Amino acid sequence: MRDIELFTELTGDRNPLHYDEAGAAGSRFGGIIVQGGVTSGLLNAVVAEDLPGPGSVFLHVDWSFKAPVRPGDEITAEVEVLEARDDKPLTRLRTTITTQDGTVVLDGTALVWTEPLA
Repeated sequence: MRDIELFTELTGDRNPLHYDEAGAAGSRFGGIIVQGGVTSGLLNAVVAEDLPGPGSVFLHVDWSFKAPVRPGDEITAEVEVLEARDDKPLTRLRTTITTQDGTVVLDGTALVWTEPLA
């Protein structure tokens, strides 16, 4: 729940699906869900820190949210290089986020530019 609160402070996203237990319970999700930005935000860290690494920024993303993430879920972000251009610092990645039980909650691709840093 703290991640939800922090994301709300940062973005202003006060959707009742993230806070109103009774309202969220009556939705198709059956309970409180974590904002998609919290979920997809893990990919920012993977891309900027690990693959491709420092200096990398998203140019385009095509993500599908496949299942809800709930408070208390442990999620893991993974990227796989699909294509790395030789003529430009562009990398096309497959992006996946799963929960602790292996449920895919986000799946898609991303185009990343890696700026050379001095």
